[in-house]
Amino acid sequence: MEHVASKRGKQTVRDMFLSMMVITAAAGVIYVFVPHDEKADPVKAVDFRVELATARRAAPYPVAAPGDLGKGWKSTSVSYEGAAGNNWHLGFLDPDKKYVAVEQSTSPARKYVAQVTRNAKNTGRTEDVAGRTWQHWEGPKYDALVLHEKGSTTVVTGSAPKARLVEMAAALQTTP
Repeated sequence: MEHVASKRGKQTVRDMFLSMMVITAAAGVIYVFVPHDEKADPVKAVDFRVELATARRAAPYPVAAPGDLGKGWKSTSVSYEGAAGNNWHLGFLDPDKKYVAVEQSTSPARKYVAQVTRNAKNTGRTEDVAGRTWQHWEGPKYDALVLHEKGSTTVVTGSAPKARLVEMAAALQTTP
């Protein structure tokens, strides 16, 4: 009786091993024959116009979005949350595939800016962009340009260099 139980245990392990070999071979064949484009851009562009129109109707401040940025910019994310701080978010990849975001909110500025810039700090320097004075913030992950207006804060932030942040800030419009 012990001999049969011992043999059955070995057969189960051997059978499991053989089954795994068959499954692995089948998965390999499927992978080889399923077409996949290695050069395709995995980041899909999003159209933010509908969300922008909705946010502009709902927000208690003039919602900013870029007009014409030129070729190479790709909008990648958009959201508006009216319940907590009237937060507007619009994310982009610049022509060099670096991240740039436009963030606006009525939340307390100090906490909000630290949150959306991933703990950037005010450098004390300013940047004049399109007739407005923006504060320049630098951080370990994102740098930012910050504009304090009556009732809201606008932040242009991301991993892109300062010149791209300035380009985005200059392109911002609050009217359709």
